[in-house]
Amino acid sequence: MTIASICVYCGSRPGLEPAYLHQAGQLGRRLAEMEWRLVYGAGDVGLMGEVARTARENGADLFGVIPQHLLGVERERSDLSRLVVTQTMHERKKVMFMNCDAAVVMPGGAGTLDEFFEVLTWRQLGLHQKPIVLMNIGGYWSPLISMLEQMAAQGFADPAMLHSVRVVEDADGAIDSLARHFDQG
Repeated sequence: MTIASICVYCGSRPGLEPAYLHQAGQLGRRLAEMEWRLVYGAGDVGLMGEVARTARENGADLFGVIPQHLLGVERERSDLSRLVVTQTMHERKKVMFMNCDAAVVMPGGAGTLDEFFEVLTWRQLGLHQKPIVLMNIGGYWSPLISMLEQMAAQGFADPAMLHSVRVVEDADGAIDSLARHFDQG
């Protein structure tokens, strides 16, 4: 199976560790090498902007989705293959996920957590079987992984939930995980 589109959730800020920005660039480059389309929040700032910039520079198509109230705030790119403007953040998340074959979650803030938990919840409810890859760069998501394990250990989540999230350390790990998954499909 060929993957057409990968949704990337990540920060609209670069974060403090240089590794975050470096891995965002690596992810954009690798997406383009695989000839996969990037589906993302349409902004040109932070990790989001770096993934898009390097993906585009290396020939990838960019599918951006941005809510009306963020137009101009997140400085949307002018070279998108497709731009969808939504009315709400919820609609943005839905459009992004409905137009992808897999999700990759990089470091980010509350918005990134919201996006991660929404797609994880949808998977738990059986609404999709798309791969979810968590890029745990420098251990950034380790507290989240511990929390998910605690939720399962205390009976608030099915232990199978832990197997729905593929944890990797970097962009190469994310791409390799997705390539293996779809080669088996």
